[in-house]
Amino acid sequence: MPGLDLIDHSPNNPQPSKQLSTASNLVLIDNYDSFTWNVYQYLVLEGATVKVFRNDEISLAELVDVKPTQLVISPGPGHPSTDAGISCEVIRHFAGKIPIFGVCMGEQCIFSVFGGNVEVTGEILHGKTSPLRHDAKGIYEGLSQDIPVTRYHSLAGTHLSLPDSLKVTSWIPGVLDGGKSIIMGVRHKEFVVEGVQFHPESILTQEGKVMLRNFLKMEGGTWAENDSRRRFSNERKLANGLESTDCDHSSNNGTTTAKQPKQSILEQIFDHRRRGVEAQKLVLSQRPCDLQAAYDLSISPPQISFVDRLRKSPYNLSLMAEIKRASPSKGVISLETCAPQQARKYALAGASVISVLTEPEWFKGSIDDLRAVRQSLEGMPNRPAVLRKEFIFDEYQILEARLAGADTVLLIVKMLDEGTLRRLYTYSQSLGMEPLVEVNTLDEMDVAISLGAQVIGVNNRNLTNFEVDLDTTSRLMHKVPKETIVCALSGISGPKDVVAYSKNGVGAVLVGEALMRAKDTAAFVQDLLGGSVANRVSHAEEGPMVKICGTRSPEAAQVAIEAGADFIGIILVEGRKRCVSNDTALEISHVCKTTRKSRPRKTRGVDGKTNAASEYFEHTTNNLRQQDRALLVGVFQNQSLPYILEQQRALGLDIVQLHGSEPTEWASLLPVPVFRRFGFDGPGIGRRGYHALPLLDSAQGGTGQALDIEGVRKTLKLDAGLRVVLAGGLTPANVKEVLDQVSDFRNQIAAVDVSSGVEDDGMQSLDKIRAFVTAVKGTSEDLV
Repeated sequence: MPGLDLIDHSPNNPQPSKQLSTASNLVLIDNYDSFTWNVYQYLVLEGATVKVFRNDEISLAELVDVKPTQLVISPGPGHPSTDAGISCEVIRHFAGKIPIFGVCMGEQCIFSVFGGNVEVTGEILHGKTSPLRHDAKGIYEGLSQDIPVTRYHSLAGTHLSLPDSLKVTSWIPGVLDGGKSIIMGVRHKEFVVEGVQFHPESILTQEGKVMLRNFLKMEGGTWAENDSRRRFSNERKLANGLESTDCDHSSNNGTTTAKQPKQSILEQIFDHRRRGVEAQKLVLSQRPCDLQAAYDLSISPPQISFVDRLRKSPYNLSLMAEIKRASPSKGVISLETCAPQQARKYALAGASVISVLTEPEWFKGSIDDLRAVRQSLEGMPNRPAVLRKEFIFDEYQILEARLAGADTVLLIVKMLDEGTLRRLYTYSQSLGMEPLVEVNTLDEMDVAISLGAQVIGVNNRNLTNFEVDLDTTSRLMHKVPKETIVCALSGISGPKDVVAYSKNGVGAVLVGEALMRAKDTAAFVQDLLGGSVANRVSHAEEGPMVKICGTRSPEAAQVAIEAGADFIGIILVEGRKRCVSNDTALEISHVCKTTRKSRPRKTRGVDGKTNAASEYFEHTTNNLRQQDRALLVGVFQNQSLPYILEQQRALGLDIVQLHGSEPTEWASLLPVPVFRRFGFDGPGIGRRGYHALPLLDSAQGGTGQALDIEGVRKTLKLDAGLRVVLAGGLTPANVKEVLDQVSDFRNQIAAVDVSSGVEDDGMQSLDKIRAFVTAVKGTSEDLV
């Protein structure tokens, strides 16, 4: 066909577009191509904030930490399988999570990742301008046909290997059926992933900036999510008197949708949730009668008083820390967040309440998030209350929240008539949950006060137009009864935002987005609210406690205690060579209960007034350290629970050690703390609320088999809150060396356990017992 007139389509004297909220942290992977700069320039001119990383200078883990809003894979020389560095790996990871766009080799990477073949086309093109046909969807939305585009390639994806998940979106006309020429563009059928073989950033490509602009406005990981967000954005603009960008209401991937009525953001979410809840009620096992039957069995997790917990804070203002992956106003915030992990960070940073958004469409939450958050706080002393942050309009949602572990729920005055509000408020109280009642205006405040709400949240964000006014809370304070707790909700991002609140009687602040984006949660909270969480006791400098196990005589127990041992272990498993009779066990028990430690450890007590949560294992370890005498540990292995209970009572055991395959739940059925033996790959080692300490042993105990130090390090690295007892192959000669090998996890070693390592010819050596304790704890001068 005749050649096209060459026209310079470059942005002469360009003026950058307004910054796009949808492209606030775009990552561009540079495949070592000179065109990368052109791509970068176009993206920035169209309003993106761009970070560029070369394909071999960043790892996937590092890129995940960057939390990109979009991903662009640049052109580059070579083949995607050998020359694209991290490009294919990041496409695999982020596909379905954020929008992805590939140019030239970037498009070939997409083709390859989803199963296609990239091969030589039979022609080498370098600056060739050709007319482009396209499907008018995605990046081509609003463009005319046969626009000139510039091609630089000798490779391309093949039609025969086109993956089922991809569809061809553009091509060069000239073949009879229009579909077997070289593929110029592909799009994933489900994920927001597009690629082009040509160069939209070339000065000879017409409308290249428009294509990139269309991409930059894409949001979410799937086309369904993108369409939903676009409709939502358009309704926001209509509500604010702005022109919609989607007047025809067609979706970005070409699916025509029905014209929507003009609704506020709140109304849209409300309607969507109503349909979702009604559908859920029809699912077997999730019907209202199913939830009620489960609740009647008293299987809901234990709850705490939301009101009382709000009144306890290490700061002048209580913190309600929110887990929030996305929002209608801010878009994606952090899709990669692990809700239970984030909850533990918040708790240890001093949060009084953890707010969990469970709305799935706009906020990307779920009731499963709330359930996991509650589980993550199990056993945590002074844990935060858990709030279900949701658009609640039905008792069903409140019951569902209680079964998942919520201590309170949110009721929004704006979305409920007074009759419904009062009914839901009363129902929530009947389940032991005082609700958080949210208001935004004086009239709504009057409704909340007449309701008798003990906790009122003032939303600084107007839910009709989503505008934020941080003075909203202060303006409504004069109407609130003195005994009512007022919480400032939304828009809080730094210390300056809370100064006025601390002066005018506000009791708590809710912070979501700023906390989710904070690199150091604890530091951010301390900077926000001033002060710090009371210093928790750290025994890292004191060294681990010592357990002398396999004790078979009162004399050995006496020597061990006088040397400074913290635990005296006796074997109560018949058939084991170190097993002692009940008579001998009673004699050893008497020694433990009547002999005080001759060299008590200097311990720093925990501040009893602290209002912050603490780690479960930190709490149990500290309690064990505070004893003024050695504790007697009875070791059992695969014996019955009634037998263990009987022996504990008869012998006066202070601790029970389970060294077999006993169920984890037995720890909650025993009246004393439990040590439980685990291997390095044992499931449940870090389960809070059951065993006081896990014991890491190399074998079944007493064999002298040495510990696998790398296994210890790996186990401790996976869970910073874990505290363990180390056992296996320890002796007076090697224990200090073993501890040095795990010195970077020093605060996680609660105790060391020795048995065969203090024996000679199968009998306990009193000298070795003394030497072992001294090797761990040092001389008497170090201990007083």
